[in-house]
This record gives sequence, structure tokens and C-alpha cells, in this order.
Amino acid sequence: MRLLVDDRWVGRHGIGRFAKEIIRRLPSAHAMPRGVAPTSPLDPLWTSLQIARIRPSVYFTPGYNAPIYSRSPFLITIHDLIHLRVAGEGSAAIRIYYEHIVRPALFKAYGVLTVSDFSKQEITAWSGVPAENIVVVGNGVSSGFAPIGPRHAEDRPYLLYIGNRKPHKNLARLLRAFRLARIDRDVILLCSGVRDAAIEHWIQEAGLKETAVRFAGEIPENRLPGYYRGALAVLIPSLYEGFGLPALEAMACGTPVLAGNRTALPEIIAQAGLLVDPENVEALSDGIRRIVDDNELRDRLKSLGPKTAARFNWEETSKRVQRILDAAAEGRNQ
Repeated sequence: MRLLVDDRWVGRHGIGRFAKEIIRRLPSAHAMPRGVAPTSPLDPLWTSLQIARIRPSVYFTPGYNAPIYSRSPFLITIHDLIHLRVAGEGSAAIRIYYEHIVRPALFKAYGVLTVSDFSKQEITAWSGVPAENIVVVGNGVSSGFAPIGPRHAEDRPYLLYIGNRKPHKNLARLLRAFRLARIDRDVILLCSGVRDAAIEHWIQEAGLKETAVRFAGEIPENRLPGYYRGALAVLIPSLYEGFGLPALEAMACGTPVLAGNRTALPEIIAQAGLLVDPENVEALSDGIRRIVDDNELRDRLKSLGPKTAARFNWEETSKRVQRILDAAAEGRNQ
């Protein structure tokens, strides 16, 4: 099989992690030539031209970009519909792209991959593609995310937030809830990324002291497990997630998780985390207080986390993808 994979998606984000872990496990895969970014308006034409030039047995993209035309069977991966579902996450241009490029491609594709049952339901309802054509392959967690190993340390106990500042991450509400939680004043909120003007505004709006919130900068992947292990708990107040890798990684490290009870998070976390209404600041605040003060609850979540996370691993995810790629190649050769 001559497999063409779109490795332009590899990067420090959810799709990027999926792309890296799957592509590294695909034998003899040919990388997409560089030219334009997969999110470029020119990409549908670029991808179509590369497929026509290379003539692969199968083309596989771990992201949502799609060719306008392809004589080769192809697989496309839709992780979520956040660009369409969350205000402020998508533009008119991207809605047009989904309507006129992505939706038609889903009907032309040999298979549509996604990462959760929630996302499968969303894609089916939006696109009209039959559910049997959409395959949940899931995500995974690397072996480095485990309870035993180095622990990051601050000079004060910390709750950890890992994520960007986009609207669906709900960080402004989290900061208000942290202020209202009435927990030990020595406990700080440690966030990935850097302090910027938007965050500064939210901190002041919440009435928090600057010293109550710290920023770890860009955390290298090999150091992430240590940050999880060192935390009292990981806070994921998202309004929308197609999967929720930080939740999975934190659970694998034996760290309690507080998360929003929406979209894919309950599916991934199951009984191994504390789920609350992410739009209710009081509910978030109460959840923070419980997960900090209730030692019995934290011990139970520490025990359940690794067992729940063990349901997901990259080897199994890559095997699911490989089976569909093989079937697509065999179908073309018949």
C-alpha cells in the first residue's frame, strides 16, 4: 500500500498529538509535501493536486482538511465541531469551508474517523452522513503518563489548568470560581501558558490577588506528567470538548480531575472525576472546594483515574486506523 499521510497537522495541540502518535505507528507512510498549511484556504486545491501527482493507494488526514477531488480513497478525521458549535470559535469563512468543503468530503470519503461517541453523534446530526460511515477510533495516553515519576513542585500547593484561552475553555468562570471557593489561601492556581492582557483582566475581574495565579509558560510534553503528578487536582471547566486529552493524561497520572459535565468529558472521565455544571460559577466553586478539602474523595479519584485511563492507548487507536486504511486499499485494488 502506498499511503500518503498529512503530517502537517503534527503540533502542540489535540489534533497535533493525535497526528504524531498515529503517523509514527504507520509503516512506510509518505509525508504530504510542504507548500501551504492544512488550514489555508488554498489547501483543498493543494491537497487535491498532491493526491493527483503522487497517486497514493490511500490518503489519510488526521485533521479536518479535505481534497476537493480525489481518485484515491481517503480518510478524514473530524475531532469535533467546535468551530460551528461555540460562539467566538469560528468565522463566517470557516463556516463556509465546513459547509462547502468538509461536508461534501464526508460523503466522498472511504471513512470518517473521530475520537468519541459524542463527536460521532455531532457529526452525524450536522452532516447527514450515515452513522455506520463514522468510526470512533479514540485517543490514547502515552506510557510516560503514570502515577510514579518526578513531581513538579511549587513553593505552595497548586491546582492545575492546562489549556488555551479560547471561549470554550471557560477560563474566566474558572478564575471567578477559584476566588469564591474559600479554600486554603496557600493553594494557588497554576496555568499553562503566559500571563497576557486578557488573563490579567479576568484575574482583576475575579478579584484575585496576582500571587494567587501563576503561569508555567509552554510546558514541554516530557515534563507534563510531572506537572500533573504534583497537582492537588487538574481543573477542566470546558463548555465543549470533542475528547479532553488533559483529563485522560491527569487520570493516568493518578491526579484527581474536576471537569465540566458537558459534551465528551463525562464519556472519557466516567466515574473517575468530579463533574459539575461549567456554566454555574457556584457549582464550579463548590467542586473546587470539595476536591481540595475532601481527602476521601481525592483518594477515591486517585485510585479510579489510572484504571479508567487504561481504556485508552495509542497502540489500539493506531490499530483501528490501520484496519480502515487496509480496507480502503483493498477496496481500491479489487
